[in-house]
Amino acid sequence: MSYEQLKLENQLCFPLYASSHLITRRYKPYLDELGITYPQYLVLMVLWEHESMTVNAISNKLLLNTNTVTPLLKRMETQGLLKRKRSKEDERRVEVSLSKTGAALREKAAQIPLKLSKGLIPDVLSLEEVQQLKDLLNRLIDHLGE
Repeated sequence: MSYEQLKLENQLCFPLYASSHLITRRYKPYLDELGITYPQYLVLMVLWEHESMTVNAISNKLLLNTNTVTPLLKRMETQGLLKRKRSKEDERRVEVSLSKTGAALREKAAQIPLKLSKGLIPDVLSLEEVQQLKDLLNRLIDHLGE
């Protein structure tokens, strides 16, 4: 029996995993300047866009389990980046909103995507190729999330 299907070079998952890991590593120096981690940056981006959301909504948006997001949010609250409070209508729901400190980081973080793109565009991928890759990955995520 041939085991070609088990070679690392024949896997879709490995280049996705490796590129995600390597891109996340590129974010680190910029996020270190802000005093946040990449998962915290993701939460902040969601809240910068929506201002206030429930823990479940944040979890769904980031494709993470609530038991992963909850400790992350607790740490961020301790850092003064956000506020959590129980919903008055349903005590099981926890509303999350930005603190002044968390909102202020938006301005500092605004340059991060541009700084990162300089290493990809046009050195490795054109802007059009980056958009095509993003579109393809979003289609894959949508399909796998069904």
